[in-house]
Amino acid sequence: MTQAQEIRLGADIGGTFTDIALDVGGVMHSSKVLTNYKAPEQAILDGIAIVTEQAGIALSDIDIIIHGTTLATNALIERRGARTALVTTEGFRDVIEMRSENRFAQYDLNIQLPPPLIPREDRFPVKGRIGAQGQELQPLDEAALEALADTLKAEGFAAVAIGFIHSYLNGTHEERAREILAAKLDVPISISSEVSPQMREFERFNTVCANAYVRPQMESYLARLQTRVKEMGATCPVFMIHSGGGLISVETASAFPVRLIESGPAGGAIFAADVAQRFGLENVVSFDMGGTTAKICLIEDFQPQTARTFEVARTYRFAKGSGMPISIPVIEMIEIGAGGGSIAWVDAMGRIQTGPESAGSEPGPACYGRGGARPAITDADLVLGKIDPDNFAGGKIKLSVDAARAAIGREVGDKLQIDPQAAAFGIAEVVDENMANAARVHAVENGKNIGDNVMIAFGGAAPLHAARLCEKLSIDMCLIPQGAGVGSAIGFLKAPFGYEALASQIARLSEFDPDATNAMLAGLKTTAESFVRAGTAGEIVREITAFMRYAGQGWEIPVTMPDRAFTADDKAMIEETFRARYAQFFGRAVEGPEIEFVTWSVKAHDIRPAPAPVTLTDDGAVAGAALTRAVFDPATGAELTTTIVERDSLQSGARVTGPAVIVESETSTVVTSPFDAVIQPDGTILLIRKGH
Repeated sequence: MTQAQEIRLGADIGGTFTDIALDVGGVMHSSKVLTNYKAPEQAILDGIAIVTEQAGIALSDIDIIIHGTTLATNALIERRGARTALVTTEGFRDVIEMRSENRFAQYDLNIQLPPPLIPREDRFPVKGRIGAQGQELQPLDEAALEALADTLKAEGFAAVAIGFIHSYLNGTHEERAREILAAKLDVPISISSEVSPQMREFERFNTVCANAYVRPQMESYLARLQTRVKEMGATCPVFMIHSGGGLISVETASAFPVRLIESGPAGGAIFAADVAQRFGLENVVSFDMGGTTAKICLIEDFQPQTARTFEVARTYRFAKGSGMPISIPVIEMIEIGAGGGSIAWVDAMGRIQTGPESAGSEPGPACYGRGGARPAITDADLVLGKIDPDNFAGGKIKLSVDAARAAIGREVGDKLQIDPQAAAFGIAEVVDENMANAARVHAVENGKNIGDNVMIAFGGAAPLHAARLCEKLSIDMCLIPQGAGVGSAIGFLKAPFGYEALASQIARLSEFDPDATNAMLAGLKTTAESFVRAGTAGEIVREITAFMRYAGQGWEIPVTMPDRAFTADDKAMIEETFRARYAQFFGRAVEGPEIEFVTWSVKAHDIRPAPAPVTLTDDGAVAGAALTRAVFDPATGAELTTTIVERDSLQSGARVTGPAVIVESETSTVVTSPFDAVIQPDGTILLIRKGH
């Protein structure tokens, strides 16, 4: 079979639902199953059974299974990882507790910094020192490590993280320390020079601690998943999608589980990029709203933006600086606690708030009837008429409007002395405004105007809120693709085998050494390509990026470089490229300061087939509809008689005039009164502002 003919299955474990997408010869089958927290692999197996029955195939017919999960993220957020020891350089025991000394809430006198992942009594300093140029200043104290191994074994540590100062330049001390400890310990040992070979010790130490902390749990889970899938009859390999949007082997994922932390959202960004390429849209903002969070990502020239660091488990309403920094390659997006399961509440000042706490799938929103007593966004959407209580999740979950109204009235309405419907409207407006603000800030931070983009919305809850979000952001067009309810899982099927290797090497451009740079890049290319070759024998393409700055600056910007050997004559080209990129970010380049390299990156991936192009059309004949119901319309602030249309009944070119709700098994698209919907040739819904 060719890549395009493979039977591929994507499985995405989310905080509320586990999504399954099966591609059989270009025909998509999908399912949503409530996430099973006690046995996450069971929800995947249940979903696989549903979609293989839909497709009429056996599990043995599947050629590849691609999996993304929030389990590593949840283990960090909920502090449910293994007891982990940190072995570090003498004098640097408290780096992960001192953090960067920045205050994310500058005027909060009672600020509470998040506690370090590993408590002080479990952090063990040893003598030995690598200098800032990678030279050995003090030999490693091997006798102390021998004694430490006995201590760690006696105290029952389940994992070890090793982080030495400047090991990103020279990892020999970390490698030797691992060798000594492994001789006596039968536990996974992670070293920072492999997990995150980048400068800035707080971020690097925190990343290797996080990797070690979740590694036993993830190794156990991935081993169970592979065993259970084979017992069901699958003979195909299982691959994982990592935070940077590429596929890696289960073995690599087991060794570096920290790379899985944003795997689900990465699949969503790839899905949106594929849709953007299909329609030839160069400036897109993706809007992914699931059961627990909402993710917003800018996509330019069909590529999601990427970064080398991000934060997880923010403790102050997702305030930047209040979480754990993780320094790994990641698709850059902004994430807020605004999903269908996000809890609504009233604060001490009488303001409606939503999230970041989520009802998840257990107990779920009040309307699920599974024991949830507090109202969630889904309860508000149900009370406002956006959701059909008898046809939620394809009719598999019956919703209670009475339970939703009661919860909203008790927790919000009564406290504000308003009726449940008004309270539900307030909840929906607050969450929509929170998401709109996040999108505006994310765009401004990247030097963009959010209104210049086309929105692509997916996830179980996004189509319910996309039109209102477009109203707030002055966006005139929004696409709701086929399979939007399981968009991240479909994105897994579009992902290439890919890996990004990084190395920090600070050097002035004036002292540019092409031979040393070429040698360093050759090593990165070998590393990146070896991971890709674990999954494919196809053609590999590479992207070379230098992260550069003016000398004296605290942070650097990504600068794309040619994939070829450098010569001394390239110095002028590199300077010109950096200055042009700097001007893109900040309006103009700076005269005078020296330019320096900080980190180099090599991203390698195989080539996935391009999607078939589709011509975007905004013209169509109005489709008739027999069903209507009252739905609260935020643009008018009142209930309106609203057209209800089955998505499967709409042909290409059909136009649905807002207000309307277009329903399908995994989600519903709300067309508010300022918008119409036009069905595209591939079945995608285009929301377009009236008069545009």
